Amino acid sequence: MANPLRLNRPVIAITGSAGKSTTKEMVASILSTRWRILKSVDNLNFINHTQQSRQKVRPEHRALVLEYGMSGAGHIKRHCQVIEPNYAIITNIGSAHIGAFGGDVRKLARAKSELIRWMKPTGTVVLNNDNANTRLIETGRFRGKRLTVGIENKADYRAENVHYSSGGMTFDVKLRGKLQHFRIPIMGRHHVYNALCAIAVTDALGFSAQQMRIGLQRFRRMYRRTSIYRLKNNIFLIDDSFSSNPDAAKAALDTLMQVGKGEKYAVLGSMQALGKYSVAGHSAVGRHVAKRNISRLYTFGALAKTIGTAAVKAGYPKVRVLHFVDKAALNRRLLNDLQSNTTVLVKASHGLHLMDTADLLRHRLSATNSKQRLNGKQSVKKKR
Repeated sequence: MANPLRLNRPVIAITGSAGKSTTKEMVASILSTRWRILKSVDNLNFINHTQQSRQKVRPEHRALVLEYGMSGAGHIKRHCQVIEPNYAIITNIGSAHIGAFGGDVRKLARAKSELIRWMKPTGTVVLNNDNANTRLIETGRFRGKRLTVGIENKADYRAENVHYSSGGMTFDVKLRGKLQHFRIPIMGRHHVYNALCAIAVTDALGFSAQQMRIGLQRFRRMYRRTSIYRLKNNIFLIDDSFSSNPDAAKAALDTLMQVGKGEKYAVLGSMQALGKYSVAGHSAVGRHVAKRNISRLYTFGALAKTIGTAAVKAGYPKVRVLHFVDKAALNRRLLNDLQSNTTVLVKASHGLHLMDTADLLRHRLSATNSKQRLNGKQSVKKKR
C-alpha cells in the first residue's frame, strides 16, 4: 500500500457504532462557515471511498472531514494508511457489526481503537464519556490531546439543560468559561452527543460559538435518520428506517416516547450483522420496550420475533405484540390499526427495506395540505 497522505491541515476522521454520518455532517457544516472543505459523500465510508477522497484533495481545501467505517478488524487501520487523520472522533462503542467479532465488545472496541493507534500520534481525539465502552478503547502510541463529551458524566464538553423543543433539541455547553446555548434541528437525545463531538473538535480548531450555532442549525440531515412527518388525522411518523442496532433501536424508542403524541406504535425489524450477539441484542431491545409505555409493538423478520418474546417476559402485555414475516401483511395491519392521534416509529436494519413501509404510510395517510416533514421549523410539540 502507498504511504499515507499526511496533510498540514486538519484531517478529521470519524468512526463509531452509531452517529458517524450525522456527526460528520455537523462538523462539516460548522467548518464550512469559514472554510472550504472536503468531506465524505453521504454515508459512503468504505476504504475505496477514502481512496477516492484522497484523489479529490485540492490545495483550497482547508480541512477534510472523513467517515471511516468498518466491518472487521484492520479496516480502520487501512483507512488511516490511505489518509492519516490528525483529529479523530469515536462517537461511541456499541453493538453495530459486533457479529464480526464473535459478539465480543472488547474485540469491537479494539478494532475501533485503530483510529487512535494509526492517526497522527500527537493529534487530538474526541471520546464519549457517557459511553460505558469508552473505557475499552486502546490508545497505543497516541500521546496527543484527549477531549471528552457527555451529558451525564463529567466531560470537557458537557451538555446541560437538554430539552426537546420545536423541531429539535436545545442544550447549553460551557465554552471558555461562558455558558453557550445551542439548538439542533433533529429530534433525539442521542443526537446531542453528535453535536457535542462537533462542538469539541471545532472549538479545538478555533471556531466561535456563533459559528457553531450557525453550522449546527443548517447541517445536512442524513436520509431517514429520525425524520418526522405529520400525516392526516394528526398521525405522526418517525422514519428511522435506514439502519438499526440494539443501541440505536433503544435510542429511537426513547425518542418515540419523548416526541410521540397519543398512542405510540413501534415497528421494529430484525437487526443484522449481530452474529452470536443476535439473541442478546434483540432481547435487550425487547426489555427496553417493556420499560416504555409503548401502545403496540409490531415486529418484522425472523430475528425480530425475539424482541417481542423478551418484551413479554419482561412484563409487556402479550396482546399488544404482533409479529410478521410478510411485509404486505404488516402494512395492511398498520393501515388498519392507525387511528387519529397516533405516533408510529419505523426502525430496522437497511436490508429489511422497512423504508417501503414508511413510504407507504406517508403515501396512504398524507393529505395534500397536511403532508409535511417536521424537522426545522415544524415539529411535534413535546411536553417537558
